[in-house]
Amino acid sequence: MTTDSVFEQLKHPNPNLRERAMVEIAETRNQETIPRLMSILGEEDVTYRRSAVKALGYIGPDSVPSLVKTLLESDNTIIRSSCAKALAQVAYNHPDLPFPVEGMEGLKIAIHDPNPVVHIASVMALGEIGLPALDILLDALQTTENLGTAVAMINAISAIPDPRVSEVLTQLANDEAADTYIRESATSALSRLELVLKRY
Repeated sequence: MTTDSVFEQLKHPNPNLRERAMVEIAETRNQETIPRLMSILGEEDVTYRRSAVKALGYIGPDSVPSLVKTLLESDNTIIRSSCAKALAQVAYNHPDLPFPVEGMEGLKIAIHDPNPVVHIASVMALGEIGLPALDILLDALQTTENLGTAVAMINAISAIPDPRVSEVLTQLANDEAADTYIRESATSALSRLELVLKRY
């Protein structure tokens, strides 16, 4: 199959064929592959776009520099949120590899993106990175004024098995000055965290 026909498969209605194409693209990549996948991130076709996001995730840390640059420089919201989602996929698909520092630095900036879709996707990516990104999430949680972002951060840290997470969530759950929604989110995040800690 030619490279073009493999890329066409990323649009295929059958998810198994799409998945096979993503893996093949990641395994047979050359210096054109990442730029070509990056060029799909602004596509109207949601299936095609999501497939490119996942393929970049399969490629792993090598795709991080391009993703960070575009995440911080693109003026297209869809492209920026796709970059954040692809960074989450890199972390998800390669848990055994250290996540590149420049990726975390880029997401740290992007959690202040003016667009909610982009900053929530960036928070979720940091949550997927887990422990190495915990400081960034905890710092941002203390300073954010945005309720939706704060709740996303609470949910993101609730899967990270670290004693600091229990402290912060307990503090928020008991903070009578905090927004009710924040307190409720922190309370339910604490019970999720207990399940996570039991697994370790």
